[in-house]
Amino acid sequence: MKSKGLFIVISGPSGVGKGTIIERLRKILPDVRKSVSVTTREPREGERDGQHYYFRTLTEYQQMIADGQFLETAEVYTNFYGTPKDILFKQLKDGHDVIGELDTLGARQVKKSYPESVRIYVLPPNLDELERRLKARGTEDEDGLKRRIGAARRELDEYRTYNYVVFNDDPEKAAERIAKIVEAERCAVARNQDIIKGLLR
Repeated sequence: MKSKGLFIVISGPSGVGKGTIIERLRKILPDVRKSVSVTTREPREGERDGQHYYFRTLTEYQQMIADGQFLETAEVYTNFYGTPKDILFKQLKDGHDVIGELDTLGARQVKKSYPESVRIYVLPPNLDELERRLKARGTEDEDGLKRRIGAARRELDEYRTYNYVVFNDDPEKAAERIAKIVEAERCAVARNQDIIKGLLR
């Protein structure tokens, strides 16, 4: 008997390196699937619907909210993002571990609606390094950069609402730390009750 999969939530301020960590984590744990969010933003060059995001119009997205199709939904910098429940729950029921990159608002919603999720907050080694990484991306104008740095500083207090914190002093090491957390959670007694009961019959 296979236990239900884990929903692993990764959060952290902009520029902390969440995407890089997730890429490296999936090389360590290749069976872990990546949650694909629905978004109202326009596709960027090279992005494919259903692979990077499910791209929907604002009207379509609002209808999905009305129909209760999201585990969590949030507005981020004028666009909406949400985790579709049906796809996620099907994967978890089939025993697949799924990892999702969510902002702190989305993670709070997940904590309330799906408390058995494993929530991990990624922290920078220090604020100066976080600011350097944001500038190095070169994706923001000066006003956008200031807004993201300010938001990142405010978000750092959110770590208290998570199960674990991981410092990203090095993406490879950070991914290895998260892999150890996932393995420990897979072995937790609470997640294996049905299997244990079956053995004791």
